[in-house]
Amino acid sequence: MNRSFSILFFILFFSSFNLKSQQKPVKIAFLADVHFQDLYGEFSDSDFKGIENPKTGKKTILRTMDSQLHSTRIFNENYFAFLAALDDIAKRNIKIVALPGDYTDDGQAYNLRGLRKILDEYQKKYQMRFFTTTGNHDPVNPFLKQGGKSDFMDENGGEILMISDEKFIKNKDQKAVVTKDIAMSGYLEILNSMKDFGFNPSKKDLFWQTPFSTYSYEEFNFKNALKDSEFSNRMYEVSPGFSVPDFSYVVEPAEGIWLMAIDGNTYIPKNNNGNPKDENNFNGASIGYNNVLTNKKHLFSWVEKVVSEAKKHNKTLIAFTHYPILDFNDDANSEIQKLLGKDKWQMDRVPKDEVAELFAKAGLKLHFAGHMHINDTGIKKFENDKMLVNIQVPSLAAYIPGYKILTVNSQDEFEVETVSIKKVPRFTELFPLYEKEFENLKNKNSNNTWNHDILKTKNYQDFTLFHLKELVRLRFIPSDWPKDFIEKASQLSGKDLLELSSENQDFSEKAKRNFAKWKFEEVLLNLYQFQSADELAKKDIPKKRLTQYKVLEQNFENLKTQDQFLNQLKTFFKILEKLSSGDASDHFRIDFKKGEIVKIN
Repeated sequence: MNRSFSILFFILFFSSFNLKSQQKPVKIAFLADVHFQDLYGEFSDSDFKGIENPKTGKKTILRTMDSQLHSTRIFNENYFAFLAALDDIAKRNIKIVALPGDYTDDGQAYNLRGLRKILDEYQKKYQMRFFTTTGNHDPVNPFLKQGGKSDFMDENGGEILMISDEKFIKNKDQKAVVTKDIAMSGYLEILNSMKDFGFNPSKKDLFWQTPFSTYSYEEFNFKNALKDSEFSNRMYEVSPGFSVPDFSYVVEPAEGIWLMAIDGNTYIPKNNNGNPKDENNFNGASIGYNNVLTNKKHLFSWVEKVVSEAKKHNKTLIAFTHYPILDFNDDANSEIQKLLGKDKWQMDRVPKDEVAELFAKAGLKLHFAGHMHINDTGIKKFENDKMLVNIQVPSLAAYIPGYKILTVNSQDEFEVETVSIKKVPRFTELFPLYEKEFENLKNKNSNNTWNHDILKTKNYQDFTLFHLKELVRLRFIPSDWPKDFIEKASQLSGKDLLELSSENQDFSEKAKRNFAKWKFEEVLLNLYQFQSADELAKKDIPKKRLTQYKVLEQNFENLKTQDQFLNQLKTFFKILEKLSSGDASDHFRIDFKKGEIVKIN
């Protein structure tokens, strides 16, 4: 090679390298736990179209307000929030959207049809591409499962049963709609409905593969990938004699970007001597990766293989699953268990340390998850300067409603931004129907009637905050908290807490008056706000109150006492301190080379 040719070669090589490194950053939106329920759907085998809304004149299929205020998710208004989020993504010109599971509420056929219609519309109108993975609500079971819901609203504001088979109706006098479209889809039905959203390869994909594929990156072609995507080619033995599907896949939707959709559902048989095809013989998958450790280990070796291939071909790998792979309670698990017990606060969903260790060993660095309906960032560092980051994507069906935007700047540098969905057009559209429900409950002198003031909220974020407040009152306090502790604590004001924490320390009258303005029930709600929204919750809590909490946290930390109740309060404020001071979770930059996360103001 002569000198002039060598110079020309190096100029062209480095020009190409610099051009590639300066390519426009790729943006990916993550929408978790949409829990889509088609308010305006139709059933293929029933004339029931819901009840007429006097505000719009439209027939509406909805669940009662009472049911959604006892649930960790909103059932109805998230329909409108989903559309608002997709519109926001479209305005930002983001073309790749990942949905880490629970995109429907139990995967019923009519909900899947409605969801598919919306995704198709946005794909065609905005050239978006959607990539889904499975959640514990889609599917609920490996195979089609009969069932229904008893809390849909009837024309009088009461409840009506919707069931897939009339043989499940226990009370023959109960009002019911029978439709097969309310049965909970299994994997096959999910595949048939959602195959165009990642579960099957597209001709647009630069690469697509499952854990069971035998072809290499170099050997990839659409025909081979399509064959591998068939239902029968995606089975594994979850327990001896029990074969179930695994819908994991890796896809290259844009040059240099590999999205790894990990199917974290692990449906373990209840009875190993039972029928492998019996839909009632499987436990649910909500525990997440802790069951993967015991019954789905092939996922870890597959991840290691994909990580290796990504490095070999200079691809940037981003994984997403329904389930978290790191602690999401900001290291407050021991205090939560101490105060509430081991079986409360969804502690069974906290992944074991081994989960993160195996993923880090496989070389995974960045992972997005849903499931918990919270906003959070988890970070764990290992030997050899390895860092694993788990991003918890908030739900559109809970406080604070929102989604995440990942900006890929390079293989080692990323930016994550949380977008809150505060203003949602039409979110009050169903309020006249709730008015009818409320009157019906009042006439029945029902106990624990929901607070009518939720119908006075001015925006969707406030609506979700009110939902959380009622959820705490109607469900979390009765189910999770020690009764004697709540009875004592609920009598206390901020001033009482200040005095109890300070061992007779003198405070000014002004300080006492300021602390006296709020009660324990308010700090309890704030605790759940921090659990749900992390640092985003600080925007909804007065700064002065946050300062007062820090005083109480420090006072209780220094308090030496043998009193059981005071020690319970001490633990309570330690949990509050940890949940309110976790790693950056709003807008931040991840630098894997430096091993750090930097908050962006």
